[in-house]
Amino acid sequence: MTMLTCFKAYDIRGKLETELNEEIAYKIGRAYGQIYQPQTVVVGCDIRLSSESLKQATIQGLNDAGVNVLDLGMTGTEEVYFAAFHLDVQGGIEITASHNPMDYNGMKLVRENARPISADTGLKEIQALAETNQFVNVSVKGTTQSYNILPEFVEHLLGYIQPEKIRPLKLVVNAGNGAAGHVIDALEQRFETLNIPVQFVKIHHEADGTFPNGIPNPLLVENRDSTRQAVFEHGADMGIAWDGDFDRCFLFDEKGQFIEGYYIVGLLAQAFLLQHPNEKIVHDPRLVWNTEQVVKTNNGTTVQSKSGHAFIKQVMREENAIYGGEMSAHHYFRDFAYCDSGMIPWLLTTALLSETKQSLSSLVEEMIENFPCSGEINFKVADSQATIQRIFHHYANQNPTIDRTDGVSLDFGAWRVNVRSSNTEPLLRLNIESRRDHNPRPMQSYVDELTQLIQA
Repeated sequence: MTMLTCFKAYDIRGKLETELNEEIAYKIGRAYGQIYQPQTVVVGCDIRLSSESLKQATIQGLNDAGVNVLDLGMTGTEEVYFAAFHLDVQGGIEITASHNPMDYNGMKLVRENARPISADTGLKEIQALAETNQFVNVSVKGTTQSYNILPEFVEHLLGYIQPEKIRPLKLVVNAGNGAAGHVIDALEQRFETLNIPVQFVKIHHEADGTFPNGIPNPLLVENRDSTRQAVFEHGADMGIAWDGDFDRCFLFDEKGQFIEGYYIVGLLAQAFLLQHPNEKIVHDPRLVWNTEQVVKTNNGTTVQSKSGHAFIKQVMREENAIYGGEMSAHHYFRDFAYCDSGMIPWLLTTALLSETKQSLSSLVEEMIENFPCSGEINFKVADSQATIQRIFHHYANQNPTIDRTDGVSLDFGAWRVNVRSSNTEPLLRLNIESRRDHNPRPMQSYVDELTQLIQA
């Protein structure tokens, strides 16, 4: 039996050839088909050089398990999510390594209605079958046909804005040579037809699996300059950059400043509650105060969930929440089958800029001033739990309010810290926030204090 190391908590990811290759992709497709026995599944892939052949191998595995496949071609993850709840199919697979290095690839798997398949909802079973090779031969193999989901996807996206209310705006869009460009082109065409006065300035726009401008990961500070420069150069109202499979988008204001995902959660909560008061908003526990204040001010209710897409989606379903946001730039929407999207957030922000007639910097300025945050800081540590325990003991005599929804959050009234182990990498993640009206201390002093504790 071959042990497969590409199976992670939420998805499949591994080094090409050694951890993930066409043979393994075939087994994953076949195992998915045998376990769930869907009639039809949608499959798409990102622009990585290895993605097309891994997709074909996955499709072959599904067909050999008796499953019909709609091949969506080159797509972002959310196009597969959309197809999985919009079409009469029973699941979907996207071949993508998102923002991982060049020599990696992976898969994201969903069931009917785009319900996530992660370690505790079926991924382990798929892994076990792919490892043991106990495949059953079927009498009728599945068929494959191509399907273009783009027109229907774009129509769905337009449902999040009121075209007649959009004011003239200039947007810098940076697909990072990933999969986002073709959706922007299709939206641009529809905007022209509907006379929506939005001008797109496209950089690193062409899909190119060699990633000539670096792996599309706007979380890396060094990857932000091109978007920032283009905003300056063109006098744009906003900059938008995506990761490789565009399920996350990152926003820059009209001054070219990168806006932390935390404040975008507040912004989108506000956008929804302006249209739909009294709704529930789900957020993760890493940074919370700004979100709580925005939601309360706009007549909504906050619900806290453990970080990670499987947890957020589950809590949103249970609570019937209209929107869920993580500070890591994952944004989830009830009308999008509770899935994350990197297209809906910037469309909602465009609508908010139009409705409030304010600039993006002025919309987030007060949030940033009132609730300064450290941004997420990652540490490689030998023992995450021991380190968390050390932090816990260090502050115990200050009697903080303790929350263990995810890792440990300590609330001291004037400032707050969350420290947790990563679900996907061998890292300890630190987030700190403070209240301006309670707190004379600069944020950096907390960061230094915690850094010393962690590295002790």
